[in-house]
Amino acid sequence: MLDRDQVAVVIPALNEALRIREVVEGALAQCPNVIVIDDGSDDGTAERIADLPVTLLRHAQRQGKGASLRDGFREALRQGRAGVLTMDGDGQHVASDLPRLLDAANRHPGCIVIGARLRKRSQQPTYRRLANEFADWGVAWGTGYRIADSQSGQRFYPAEVMALQDVPGEDFVFEAQILISAAQQLGTRCVSVPIESRYKSVHSGEQFRASHFKPVRDFTRITWHIVWGCLKRGGVPAVYRSIQAHPALIDDPTGEFGTVYEAAPAQARRA
Repeated sequence: MLDRDQVAVVIPALNEALRIREVVEGALAQCPNVIVIDDGSDDGTAERIADLPVTLLRHAQRQGKGASLRDGFREALRQGRAGVLTMDGDGQHVASDLPRLLDAANRHPGCIVIGARLRKRSQQPTYRRLANEFADWGVAWGTGYRIADSQSGQRFYPAEVMALQDVPGEDFVFEAQILISAAQQLGTRCVSVPIESRYKSVHSGEQFRASHFKPVRDFTRITWHIVWGCLKRGGVPAVYRSIQAHPALIDDPTGEFGTVYEAAPAQARRA
């Protein structure tokens, strides 16, 4: 059974001076091992957390979220961690959800666990919700199964997924591709844990910086990346049948969003 001492929290950060300190302090309250990757920030992000007990990696120039996650994974493996929990540095993820992801990881050994933004979805801008649903459909063609929220950055990755080599794709494409690579190379499934959607709204005084994610640009990159890979592999009818046979797995003990499904063993490939 994994516990908080065996894992690390990995936080990619690009110009997150507004919220990074509270994000990191929240993460430290849940896990003593926190790795922050400052991706060439020029707003004093690193200085905001310089006195906190974290491992801080810094890029001299911006390299993108994919590079930040790769570096965070390498450092966690170097430290001997059995897995990592990831969250964004802009405050849109709540650190108090991390234990729920770790609990789900223990119920579904070997699986990737995703904090799916299913709660308070009305706060999510309509264009973002529709774009996310389109991306979920696209990622399913790469994994062969459906995912409740393939674009959420709050996740748990087991060590064997972190150790995957030559996962293609940069920036936000990497987060989609690692799900696909894990499915194709390891037979890994994803399990979703419902979390809240948190966006700036007229009903909240919380401040968030403008998102680095650009829906049209980034979803186009993600979709083309996945479609091209699917076409190269061939077997489109078989992939479609696999998607239809494997609905999204949602770990929700409350029953609000569905039953706690038993995920297939991580090493068991789908028919």
